[in-house]
Amino acid sequence: MSDEKNRAVAEAILPLVGGAANIRSVAHCMTRLRLGLVDRSLVDREALAALPAVLGTVDDDTYQIVLGPAAVAGVTAQLLRLLDAAAAPAAAPTAEDLAGRGARIRAEAKARNATPLKRALRRIADIFVPLIPALIGCGIVAALSGALANLGWAPALVAALGAVSSGFMSLLAVFVGYNTAKEFGGTPVLGGAVASVIVYAGVAKVEAFGHHLTPGQGGVVGALLAALLAVQVERWTRRIVPAALDVLVTPTVTVLVGGLAALYGLMFVAGEVSTAIGHAAAWLLAHGGLLAGLVLGGLFLPLVMLGLHQALIPIHTTLIQQQGSTVLLPILAMAGAGQVGCAAAVYLRLRHNAPLRATIRSALPAGLLGVGEPLVYGVTLPLGRPFVTACVGGAAGGAFIGVAGQLGSAVGSTAIGPSGWALFPLLAGPHGLVASAAVYGGGLLTGYVVGFLATYFFGFTRELLAENDNPAPAPAPTAEPARDGGQVC
Repeated sequence: MSDEKNRAVAEAILPLVGGAANIRSVAHCMTRLRLGLVDRSLVDREALAALPAVLGTVDDDTYQIVLGPAAVAGVTAQLLRLLDAAAAPAAAPTAEDLAGRGARIRAEAKARNATPLKRALRRIADIFVPLIPALIGCGIVAALSGALANLGWAPALVAALGAVSSGFMSLLAVFVGYNTAKEFGGTPVLGGAVASVIVYAGVAKVEAFGHHLTPGQGGVVGALLAALLAVQVERWTRRIVPAALDVLVTPTVTVLVGGLAALYGLMFVAGEVSTAIGHAAAWLLAHGGLLAGLVLGGLFLPLVMLGLHQALIPIHTTLIQQQGSTVLLPILAMAGAGQVGCAAAVYLRLRHNAPLRATIRSALPAGLLGVGEPLVYGVTLPLGRPFVTACVGGAAGGAFIGVAGQLGSAVGSTAIGPSGWALFPLLAGPHGLVASAAVYGGGLLTGYVVGFLATYFFGFTRELLAENDNPAPAPAPTAEPARDGGQVC
């Protein structure tokens, strides 16, 4: 999208979220513009959802506007320029203003009913989300390298592509440590320094628990734990060290304590945990592929709505670092396939609901590419029963991939983030890209067909049809507050 179009989208969004004065912070992830708002009651949700560039909205700890991976960075940059242009000296807030703002913030937090578990999972997800672009890029380069190697073409280029794709993965623990310290209030570079011990080749000379350590042992789990410990050590040290010595003592103590703890405890423990995760995933597909696929594909979107899907992000990352791909993501992606098939059935069943059919037409391409929010929160979830039948489609697609894995044709993804058709370039498996694509495509087709049939024949009661298939004009459905829709952000 050009700068002019990005600016036009930003100019359209700004007044609908209450104007520049209502925006406290601006950020973005892979697909969403994330706004910290002073007063969310000023947001015109219906008008915002009606903008062609807006795929949906999510009311979470920040107010999130789904724009898609191609547009979000450009729109964010233009919005920041508009805010800079609008900035002007303002009167200091009165006590009444501050009290009212605090009351609104408390009310919003209470309304969201955030539990400690959900907050912890969200913070862990925030550690890994910034890494997704690099994981995607390196994953696609690795797939290209593998394809050339299988064909026996350009061995020199294969070696170069292998270096490009593996460099980031070899230092993934360092980035996790950096982001962990940043997320939990420590000095980011100290978190990265402590985590770098895990990937240092010299740890092979260190003996712990009667065994020599292996470089990379513990992976991202060990890096996360080591950086968390470093944050606590840094805080404790700053409280007791005189300010004149802080610049020397605090970094030294943090790196020393965190590094030794990583070497003589965390690497071993985290290594056992990471190995157990890998064995569990392999066992799950080898012995319970049908059931595992059925449950994971069918329940993923309900997990997303509860915010519990974020616990899977470190597991995906651990599997990618340990085995080169995550076998769980292709199964979970089937949830989106069920939504696509369901939406097609809704389109045919509700022939007289022009606004809803228009929503489906605009949201279906995004759904095929794995951006599920518009279909979930604009179509299936508001209708109720079709959301359940869509999950049935996801379960069927997941079962297809699970059975293939049980029969020795497991398919994995070399990165997290993409879903739907966008996942094809990132597929990997024991029989090559073509076989993996065939299994994954079969799962998508199964999810589409079962989601469509389940919705067409069982997704509507007579009352639901009478209520929603009215020839009279009706307001277009809008995306209501929600969590996430399958895309890891």
